[in-house]
Amino acid sequence: MSIRTLGARFMIPWVALGLIAAGCSSDRAGAPGSNTIGSGNQINAKDSSELREGGNLRLTITNFPPTFNSWHVDRNAAVSEVVSWTMPSAFQSDTTGGLTVDRNYFTDIELTDEDPQKVTYTINPDAVWSDGSPITWEDMAAQAAALNGSDESFLVAANVGFDRVEKVERGVDDRQAIVTFARHYAEWKGQYGILYPKSLFATPQTFDESYRNGMPLSAGPFMISSIDRGQNRITLSRNPLWWGDPPKLDTVTFSVLDYSARLAALQNNEIDSVEISGINELTTAQNTPGVSVLRTPLPRFSHFTFNGAPGSILADPRLRRAIAKAIDRQAIAEASLFGVVEDPTPLDNHIFMAGQQGYQDNADVIAYDPRAAARELDALGWTLNGDVREKDGRKLEIRDVMYQQDQWVQVAQIAQQNLAAVGVKLKIETYPGQGLFTDIIDPGNFDIAQFSWGGSVLPLGALPQIYAYDPNNLRSNKARIGSSELNDVIEETISELDPKKAIELANQADRMIFEEVHSLPIAQSAGLVAQRNDLANFGAFGLASPDYTKVGFVK
Repeated sequence: MSIRTLGARFMIPWVALGLIAAGCSSDRAGAPGSNTIGSGNQINAKDSSELREGGNLRLTITNFPPTFNSWHVDRNAAVSEVVSWTMPSAFQSDTTGGLTVDRNYFTDIELTDEDPQKVTYTINPDAVWSDGSPITWEDMAAQAAALNGSDESFLVAANVGFDRVEKVERGVDDRQAIVTFARHYAEWKGQYGILYPKSLFATPQTFDESYRNGMPLSAGPFMISSIDRGQNRITLSRNPLWWGDPPKLDTVTFSVLDYSARLAALQNNEIDSVEISGINELTTAQNTPGVSVLRTPLPRFSHFTFNGAPGSILADPRLRRAIAKAIDRQAIAEASLFGVVEDPTPLDNHIFMAGQQGYQDNADVIAYDPRAAARELDALGWTLNGDVREKDGRKLEIRDVMYQQDQWVQVAQIAQQNLAAVGVKLKIETYPGQGLFTDIIDPGNFDIAQFSWGGSVLPLGALPQIYAYDPNNLRSNKARIGSSELNDVIEETISELDPKKAIELANQADRMIFEEVHSLPIAQSAGLVAQRNDLANFGAFGLASPDYTKVGFVK
């Protein structure tokens, strides 16, 4: 399983943790690696001449995609896994996160004016949809119109700056689009991270339904050729109209497997590449004949998100702050990354990953201090009655919800012990991945929620998506926490075209997010991948975009 960091460039919730270690270290597990992002990657790189023609790449996803529309509010991580093989993207990233135009789809993309901001996209004249129709400016205009937020009937996951676009016009011909902004947008390179045909955006109904059970049109080196819901399997085959370098693989098969079953499937030669978690799985994979372990840190992090909705037990930011100070994030990071990372430390930023330009520690306001936490709880009127504090006859009991995975429970148990020491009872509740968001987290049926955010090389888009607050349009703000002051800083950040100034503003916003105790970052992903030795140009991509035409098996 891999993240295509330049797919639909908004953050995606992940339920599988991919971090936690259990048990003791092993001399055979190999030396711990760096957790600094952007320092390279490991994909068993091979020249195309070393690869055989054909073959079926067998991958796993943890649940069946509810839609193949990456822009729909129902999309999940599985959607991105499948769709990234099949659809156009404007830019590609390298191992450092540097961006270049994806020339399979565009011959040139240029910021041609700053006042007003204009971006000119010149489409590759060979680029066509899978029915042979050309990709044109009309596809780009239709996507912008549907995602701009003006019609709430379009159930959009994130606007990704399209709410700032004034118009999309035809350029010198149908193969050129000129995007004009009403307001500046800092991360304009992320807007067409995945481009869909105009037919998807014809009506709110087509946007909701037309990609539910397949992909009527696509335009990548691969296309969906079979969907078997009975076997929980999706098969991709070569796109016969693909105009770029021919793929090495014949097919790619995605099978839905429970997260706990994926490593055994690799050992049994049923799949070819999987993400793994922690020292135990690292050791198991390294002791499996024919299997190698690749490592590259990912732009993905685990966290606790608090529910601050009016009427919730954690609605008071002072209470959230006291509870946050009682949680030992360093101990959780050490348990999570033991034996995998050289120097396990918690993530201290909501926007930037460690090693990424802009990263700094903004978490002082919630630094671990159980004595201060106890004093603050006393001052708020939560007094001890036996082992648990009470106020106005209500016990300080907090429901912590998560995917039913042992690793998530281990994180929760450390927090549970921390909180018990200051008189707070943490109740651990686990749920299947299939309904965790739709039935529990999205409706706000939690006090604390544990999951991971998977992002991209363009991190600022997380600010309006997750941390801006509008009670009438929550987008991905699962916490229901925010302020007009924070909204203003977020608006200023994503309107700033100077990258250095944008980073400064983003960190100002991040400090405010910590002060509100919207959520507590735990740790970023170490990016471990176990895969069969004969698979090449695939694995731990880190910040880099995969080239799916180069993936294949060694001769």
